[in-house]
Amino acid sequence: MRPFRSTVARAALLGVSFALVSPLPLAPAFPRAVARSAPDSFADLAARLLPAVVNVSSTQTITAKAGSPGAGPEMPIFPPGSPFEQFFKDFLNRNRQGQGGPGGGGGGDQPRPERRAQSLGSGFIIDQSGLVVTNNHVIEGADEISVILQDNTTLKAQVVGRDESGDIALLKVKADKPLPTVPFGDSSQSRVGDWVLAIGNPFGLGGTVTAGIVSARGRDIHQGQYDDFIQTDASINRGNSGGPLFNMDGQVIGINTAIFSPSGGSIGIGFSIPSNMAKNTVAQLRQYGHPRRGWLGVKIQQVTPDIAESLGLKDASGAMVAGVTDGGPADKAKLRNGDIILKFDNQDVKEMHNLPRIVADAQVGEEVPVVIWRDGKEVTVQTTLAERPNDTQLASADATKPVDTTKPTDISGLGLKVAPVSSDLKDKFSLQDGQKGVVITDVSPNTPAAERGLKPGDVIMEVQQGEVASPADVQKQVDAARGADRKFVLMLIQREGGVQYVPLSLSNVPAGKDKQPG
Repeated sequence: MRPFRSTVARAALLGVSFALVSPLPLAPAFPRAVARSAPDSFADLAARLLPAVVNVSSTQTITAKAGSPGAGPEMPIFPPGSPFEQFFKDFLNRNRQGQGGPGGGGGGDQPRPERRAQSLGSGFIIDQSGLVVTNNHVIEGADEISVILQDNTTLKAQVVGRDESGDIALLKVKADKPLPTVPFGDSSQSRVGDWVLAIGNPFGLGGTVTAGIVSARGRDIHQGQYDDFIQTDASINRGNSGGPLFNMDGQVIGINTAIFSPSGGSIGIGFSIPSNMAKNTVAQLRQYGHPRRGWLGVKIQQVTPDIAESLGLKDASGAMVAGVTDGGPADKAKLRNGDIILKFDNQDVKEMHNLPRIVADAQVGEEVPVVIWRDGKEVTVQTTLAERPNDTQLASADATKPVDTTKPTDISGLGLKVAPVSSDLKDKFSLQDGQKGVVITDVSPNTPAAERGLKPGDVIMEVQQGEVASPADVQKQVDAARGADRKFVLMLIQREGGVQYVPLSLSNVPAGKDKQPG
């Protein structure tokens, strides 16, 4: 059908007519979207890439005692009352007895024969000498690893290095000739809608090529703190793990790692580690045998609109410092609780989860600028990054002398009572020796404190980024926030799960008159 030429012409075709009294304003002109046509065939590209994609086979020896988890077949799950339930129960009992289980001649505690478990995945060659990249979960716990080339040549592989957090592994094989390779590309240049090819070993079938597009970028699937996946609808199944995702130039822009699937099969939602993240890690594995990620030494939390308002920050962006590791880079740079990191190494920190990735990619030992929001203004500090340690539990509390017991005090307008730390309260709420702050002893229902989930035993460490040691300190900071027309007052709360900043709503209740439920 030809395009409609005018509003009147369109109305006539629909069986109605009208007259225009005055000209209508023209619609704004938008750039015309032009899509490139799909390739006639991916055959030439696939033929060039397939030789560099390998199957990765790993085996693991498993020894189990009779009756222990994994010792034998388990009871399938049946609906209650199913006739198959007793059938399988009898079958399994006979099977265990015949192998030295309960009632058998061999004794239930005798070790069962070792068995070999095998897993299959994919990988790709990045160096002619035999360096192969795959996922760490493909070879995790393996006793033996083999790499199978396209011509079915099987080569024993050794682990050069592994990155458990990033799920990347680098293998090395020895071949009698230079091996075909594929290069890493720039994943930042890939756009949603670009064509991609996935090549791998789904279900052990060998070199399999599937095509699709980049469906989304920057996906956080809650697999780790460095999540930044490329999402694709190219068919990815079990066994594709560790295989490459190619752009149309034959460059690796991702490592196929995970799928979203209720059934276990492909439904068109696959996730790949971006090449820009992977190639930095691979270079470190090649040089050091382990990843060397930058480390700042802070615990962070999301900046909510309520927190932003309480601190006079225009936008709810950045990462809020909720803890500083003693002696770490942040501590040496004088970062403190309540600082909001807006930029790190000249990169904007739009959300909390952006910061770990930016810090991890920074060079260890490099001095970088950090822009923070503190005391109502931007401040820039310099910090020298350290290498992230294996044990991230480095923070320790300074010992201070507890304050004597006093009567709990109401904090006006918030619906809570607080008291200094005392031996009685430490015993009652299982507080640690040397506990700092002020203890919440009571929370009234239907109040700002109750709405935010505060409860007796929580400890107020700071109010409006200022340390508090007595109920008077808390009340003073609350009154100051109310006097500055703040809608929220920000408190640093310590509880069993750690520390967290909590904004409490400041109602219009005058100071000294607590809000009562009604």
